[in-house]
Amino acid sequence: MILHAYFAKRFLWIFLSVLAIFFLFLTLLDLVEQLRRFDDSVGFGQVLQLTMLNTPQALYQMLPLVVILSTITLFLGLARSSELVVSRAAGRSGLAVLVAPVTVAALIGALAVAMFNPVVAATSKRFSDLSEIYQNGGSNALSIGAEGLWLRQGDASGQTVIRASRANPSATVLYDVTFVAYAPSGGPVRRIEAAEAALEEGAWVLSDAKSWDLSNGGNPETRAETLPTLRLSSTLTQDSIRDRFGNPSAVAIWELPTFISDLEQAGFSARRHIVWLQMELARPLFLVALVLVGAGFTMRHSRLGRTGVAVLSAILLGFGLYYIRNFAQILGENGQINPMLAAWVPPVASLLLALGLILHMEDG
Repeated sequence: MILHAYFAKRFLWIFLSVLAIFFLFLTLLDLVEQLRRFDDSVGFGQVLQLTMLNTPQALYQMLPLVVILSTITLFLGLARSSELVVSRAAGRSGLAVLVAPVTVAALIGALAVAMFNPVVAATSKRFSDLSEIYQNGGSNALSIGAEGLWLRQGDASGQTVIRASRANPSATVLYDVTFVAYAPSGGPVRRIEAAEAALEEGAWVLSDAKSWDLSNGGNPETRAETLPTLRLSSTLTQDSIRDRFGNPSAVAIWELPTFISDLEQAGFSARRHIVWLQMELARPLFLVALVLVGAGFTMRHSRLGRTGVAVLSAILLGFGLYYIRNFAQILGENGQINPMLAAWVPPVASLLLALGLILHMEDG
């Protein structure tokens, strides 16, 4: 038990060190990118805030690379200090040595999904909102619930809240839609109801619209206008709506089941979100498989040589498994394979492959 605790502590310390290095590296790179992206109207403090909000998402995506590099570093150190040889001489097999790193990797994956995932969802959403405020003077938002679809678009002239009872799958054509425009001071200035609203380049085109002027007080109905077609300027684009509507990583994992249910009730396809939910649930298993992959190539005595080839092989195999996992995710999102198969088959296959590799290296 003491030996397992020693290996677990050492692996955790190496993981945290590698994670800190990646955090600093990603922060510096993103800071340079944000400084290039914004002009002098955005201060350095605001750019630094955007950088700190955007870094967790990049770090979360690189978590598999951090795990496999930590595993390689651990077992190379154990091999060079002959601790693996002493452990085997004491009657501990190679699989027994792996118990502690595998357990720590599983716990890291579970904590990442349960705690870090909501943090990444919140920071990435806040990053998107602040970026739009700094670039356009206003923020855009999208929300889907059982009561319908809600959008918010904004610019320097104010905010507009949009509600529709239903929409097409890309949310670029809205039906039974209501627009409420607000002045920069916050008060409503105009209300529009339409049977249909289609998003074109830089504007919404409304059909069978009725408009009420709310800015002058009195009875708005007396000044209401009925128009067969009405064009309203918009800062929204099809790509921005698709990113907000179709990016499952912007939703915390604890909220995903409810969000998927709301999507389906509103008539939208929730396949991408279902696949993402299952991929997140399978993340700890995939991290365990990467630990076994890294260990399979580096659990040898350093005197045997070819250490560089072993490290390179472990990294390349890890990248290959990560690519296959992402490719399966794409197939699942496109409906080519079942979401459960897309999410769970690559981690399970990676785990079995790594176990086979370790058994071959240990027992021949």
